[in-house]
Amino acid sequence: MKYLNIRKALEAWQALQPLKEKDRVRLSRRFTVDFNYNSNHIEGNTLTYGQTEILLLFGKVIGEANVKDVQEMTASNVGLRMMTEEAAVKEMPLTQNFIRTLHRTLLREDYTVYRDLPGGVQTSYTVHAGTYKTRPNSVITRYGDRFEYASPEETPGLMTDLVDWYNAAEREGRLSPVELAALFHYRYIRIHPFEDGNGRIARLMVNFILSRHDYPMIVVRSRKKSEYLEALHQADLSVGPVPSDGAHAELKDIKPFMKYFNELVATEVYNDVLFVSERDENVWWYDGERIQFRTPNYTKILNAMLTQPTLTLADMREVTGISIAAIQKLLDQLTAKKYVERADKDGGWRVFVTQ
Repeated sequence: MKYLNIRKALEAWQALQPLKEKDRVRLSRRFTVDFNYNSNHIEGNTLTYGQTEILLLFGKVIGEANVKDVQEMTASNVGLRMMTEEAAVKEMPLTQNFIRTLHRTLLREDYTVYRDLPGGVQTSYTVHAGTYKTRPNSVITRYGDRFEYASPEETPGLMTDLVDWYNAAEREGRLSPVELAALFHYRYIRIHPFEDGNGRIARLMVNFILSRHDYPMIVVRSRKKSEYLEALHQADLSVGPVPSDGAHAELKDIKPFMKYFNELVATEVYNDVLFVSERDENVWWYDGERIQFRTPNYTKILNAMLTQPTLTLADMREVTGISIAAIQKLLDQLTAKKYVERADKDGGWRVFVTQ
């Protein structure tokens, strides 16, 4: 990739400023869907990309959808807007209260988790919205090891250290916004201050930091979850298993995650530059992926759907000049990729790729 280092990617981004209002709106819509879909999908949300787009942009639920997942996705978008508004107030320092409020917004309310133990015994615990954890938490890594986070007793002090460090580091200006965001993410994850929602909060806070410094916001893609987790794991191996060490890690300690994060930011910014500046009628975008169709017939069909969603195959043939057999083949491919889908009620077409 031409811009696959942060400096060149950001220079290309700055060269596009100020963005035209039309492009700013296009980017905002794309980011809203991409960020919420991916951040929640990483944690197990089952809504499809198309369902997420219709829900967040039009307030409708399509197809079969888990009620909890719909509520979670809606709350995620409220949290995203809250974070963006807070980041715009640059003279205000970061506070723990903001992080807890953001968490309360994502989770909405306390809820009980039930677990079945061997022997038919059931146990339960309460997840508290906007409140630091009251019970230990840990994760079983992809390699089968149990990895412990900060204890409930340590958490308030470590979160005080984290927020104080961030505000001081921001004032000093020795770290770039990308370095600040990466190090904050890593330290925060090693604390894991809440009983649930820590990954979602970490990814929101990364974008809080980037947006606060006028950098484009980024998306950790669910399809690349394994790369994300592996980078964190490799940094954990470097830092060691003691939670307080992770909560006070320095850049030199988290080189594997920093390398991953630099490449992530460069790629996301590079794609923003392409999305705004590229003018090719056969290039479309879907969940952060640039799709270049080999034939203009795809674009003819997609544009016909966008203009008249209820077109029949005969209508498409009339509008595009493509044979019905060829149209059906192209539709099968578009549907298989989930770029489009047929609506249940009116038989119209929904298009989830964008230009």
